[in-house]
Amino acid sequence: MEMIWKELAVQGELFLRLLAACILGCAIGFERKNRNKGAGMRTHTLVCLGAALMMIISKYGFQDVPGSDGSRMASQVVSGIGFLGAGIIFVRNNSISGVTTAAGIWVASGVGMAVGAGQYFIAVSSALLMIGAQIVMHRVRFLAQEPYRCGLRITCTHSSRIMQELEELLKKEKIEVVSMQVKKEKGKETRIEMEIIYPGGYDKLNLLETLQKQEAILSVRG
Repeated sequence: MEMIWKELAVQGELFLRLLAACILGCAIGFERKNRNKGAGMRTHTLVCLGAALMMIISKYGFQDVPGSDGSRMASQVVSGIGFLGAGIIFVRNNSISGVTTAAGIWVASGVGMAVGAGQYFIAVSSALLMIGAQIVMHRVRFLAQEPYRCGLRITCTHSSRIMQELEELLKKEKIEVVSMQVKKEKGKETRIEMEIIYPGGYDKLNLLETLQKQEAILSVRG
C-alpha cells in the first residue's frame, strides 16, 4: 500500500508539471491572440503540454531499460517542433510574415520541456521574459519599427516620364527598390512589378494613395 501511495504522489507531481505547462503556454498564447496572430492560445498550450509530456517521458519513461539514453527523445522535440513553425511562416505579395510567431512556438516548446524537467523557475521566468519581450518590442516605437519587404504592382499609361517620377517619389520616401520588371501590355498600358523595402514604421497606404493620384497611373496594388 505504501508503494502505491508513493507512486500516486510521483504521478500527481508529474500531472502538476503538465498543468503548469498548460498554464504557461496559455499565457504565451494569450499575448499572441490579442495581436490576431495565426497561432494563439490553443496552439501554444498544446505545444507546451506536448513538450512537457515528451520531457517527462524522456526522464522517467525509460528507467526500466538499462543503459537507455532518454535525452535523445527530448532532443528531437527541439528539431521536431520546426514543422509547426514552417506551417506558420508564409509569403504574401513578397512579404514574409509569421516568423515571430514561429519563433514563439519554438520557445514555448522549450518552456514546456523545462516544466517537464522540473525546472519551474527557469520555465516561469522564460515564459515571463518571452511575453515581456513581445509586449515591449511592440509598444516601444523605435524597437517595433523594422523595415519590411513587399511587392508593388502598377498599371499605367505609356509614358517616358512615369519611371522618372516613380524613382523620384520612392527616393523621397526612402523606399529601397530590390527588383523591378516592366512589361508593355497590349494597347496603351504598361505594367510595372517591383519588390521594395519600406523603412521602419512606414505606412504603405500613404504611398498607394500618392500613386493613385497620378493621372498616368491606372491602378496600384501592393
